[in-house]
Amino acid sequence: MPNLYMDTAEPAATTPPLDGEVRADVAVVGGGVTGLSTTLHLAEQGIKVVLLEAEEPGWGASGRNGGQVNSGLKPDPDIVERDFGADLGSRMNAFSGAAPTFVFDLIERHAIRCEARRNGTLRAAIRPRHAAKVRSTAEQLMRRGAPVELLDAAAVTRATGTERYTAAMLDRRGGDLNPLSFARGLTRAALSAGAAVHGNSRVRDLKQLGSAWRLRTAAGSVTAEQVVLATNGYTDDLWPGLRRSVVPVFGAIAATASLSDAVARQVMPSRCVLYESGTVTVYYRVDAGDRLLIGGRGPMREICATSAIPHLLAYACTLWPAVAQSRWTHAWGGRLAMTSDHYPHIHEPAAGVLMCVGYNGRGVALGTAMGAQLANRIIDRSARFDMPITNMSTIRLHALWPLAVRAAIARGRLSDFLGI
Repeated sequence: MPNLYMDTAEPAATTPPLDGEVRADVAVVGGGVTGLSTTLHLAEQGIKVVLLEAEEPGWGASGRNGGQVNSGLKPDPDIVERDFGADLGSRMNAFSGAAPTFVFDLIERHAIRCEARRNGTLRAAIRPRHAAKVRSTAEQLMRRGAPVELLDAAAVTRATGTERYTAAMLDRRGGDLNPLSFARGLTRAALSAGAAVHGNSRVRDLKQLGSAWRLRTAAGSVTAEQVVLATNGYTDDLWPGLRRSVVPVFGAIAATASLSDAVARQVMPSRCVLYESGTVTVYYRVDAGDRLLIGGRGPMREICATSAIPHLLAYACTLWPAVAQSRWTHAWGGRLAMTSDHYPHIHEPAAGVLMCVGYNGRGVALGTAMGAQLANRIIDRSARFDMPITNMSTIRLHALWPLAVRAAIARGRLSDFLGI
């Protein structure tokens, strides 16, 4: 049961391993959407840029996620402005709120074939406490002019085909896509713009050489004036402390075969994407091929079989009993990066080094838009940057993260069940 996207995505571009020594203006480490978007936007401005990816572009969470293109940051807008002040906080809200538009415009501009649909995002509540939070979020967004609306229980039932939810916020800015096709499309666009993209080129060593940096792989090296680290959930020890500044969390997703016409009419008839408002989030969508994809927390490891996530399959049948007639064909997982404050972390730990990690489950839109910001920062340091650039700090007792995550998930599931 492989990753569904590996079976359905557009073909990958040719990205051979780095071979030999090259020089560039900028070296980007990481072939997810942040690294690819940064590379594309640099190349479009005539910057000589080389991207190095340990596996192949889109191999990590960027090509395995739920395919939801969601707006905003994890904290509510009022919280963002409280934490960062009215000026920066309002820019952060505007930037993250516009991230889906950035993605869909980029897809259109480069004619990326990735099943992109701007069909809206539902944030749905089961318990009264969660419904109150959804209402609060919607009210904050509406005060800022966002195209969102509150749905009552009857409206949510019509949109989703299940009576599970008491309320939901519909955000018309969001949508969905095939994330691996999107990553591969960004790769092709970057190559067409003149960038060099190398897969199977894990960076083993990063050293400063005067005012430049040398990145060494198994078969070559890149010397560049600027380096961007965009490794997120698969961050290693290439830069001291960066791996310990985020918590890697595993997500798991299952997908059915194409639903029969009768079942497809019952499951998410609105074709919005949905994520639940709760401590332990479940999310799902029906894709362009009428397959149901449902995701959430699974084992703290990679998975490749539905037997590893029976709770998600059972939950799908709770939402729509008719799904029991359908066949589950794929199950997969991957690692994403969480931060302790739930904000993305952007750091400049040394001259010529820029890094961004920690999208907290909102990487498709936010990571893509962030790539353009990182490129602008490299080209013109006086350009406005709409996210805070902070000092890197490591998480205490980071080695215990698997135990801590399991405990947090168990506690969150109990809290969600009790509605407290």
